[in-house]
Amino acid sequence: MRIAILSANPNLYSTQRLLEAANQRGHEAVVVNHLNCQVMIEGGRPSVLYEGRELDPFDAIVPRIGASVTDYGCAIVRQFEMMKVFTTAKSQAITRSRNKLRSLQVLSKAGVGLPKTVFANHPKNGDVTQLIELVGGPPVVIKLLEGTQGIGVVLAETTKAAKSTIEAFYGLKKHVLVQEFVAEAKGSDIRALVVGGRVVGAMKRQGIDGEFRSNIHRGGNAVAVTLSADEEQTAIEAARALGLKVAGVDMLPSERGPLVLEVNSSPGLEGIESATGVDIADQIIAYIEDKIRADEGDMVGV
Repeated sequence: MRIAILSANPNLYSTQRLLEAANQRGHEAVVVNHLNCQVMIEGGRPSVLYEGRELDPFDAIVPRIGASVTDYGCAIVRQFEMMKVFTTAKSQAITRSRNKLRSLQVLSKAGVGLPKTVFANHPKNGDVTQLIELVGGPPVVIKLLEGTQGIGVVLAETTKAAKSTIEAFYGLKKHVLVQEFVAEAKGSDIRALVVGGRVVGAMKRQGIDGEFRSNIHRGGNAVAVTLSADEEQTAIEAARALGLKVAGVDMLPSERGPLVLEVNSSPGLEGIESATGVDIADQIIAYIEDKIRADEGDMVGV
């Protein structure tokens, strides 16, 4: 097969591992910078140009679309979909997962466990106290809708601090989510890697002292973990609800079961491969082989 890894940075660990895994399994794999792609739209013959030249046909693509270029990246993925090229992440699923509010709405409808969350326009009277009370009062977590890797996520310990933070974001014309703080998680979360409807690896991430965010990008550390049946099912259902065949599902352990924080459509592989010793990249390429061998193009919209 010919496989394209859509990535703006060919030197990233995840990109290199996917390239390596595809080549080791006997496929022709290349990295294509989606930011250098153009779409050619004409009746009955959609195509993708790369730096002005039409790309040779691919059997499959693996989108690694950065959050800052979601719209353009998804336009390229959508064009490949129109060309009936298999993709491990459909454009609509990527877009849905990147919108924090929309993804939570979809997960809520699917019955997936979630932290209590509120979203609202700036109150006319300027008083945001009600938003804080709706999620159980302080401490609360305040999140920018477009934040990634723990950026734009603030823990407010008091009502005064929460009000100041929310007002500051509103002043910058930013929309925020106000979310309950799950104290029993103790600064940890669980990342489950789902490929083709099954969990292929999981790790527990622990934030550094004084840091409630457990992201490895924020200095957290990770160890392999065996999921409970409830955690495994929650991860699978969350990925399925958002239409993602490859996903990193982040969950908080809580007294009422696992609560999903986020579902990542382009999960990093370095942390979870290092923590678990599982060759996740190989699992992804094997999934592509199985789907194409069974002629399951997965072209139905999600």
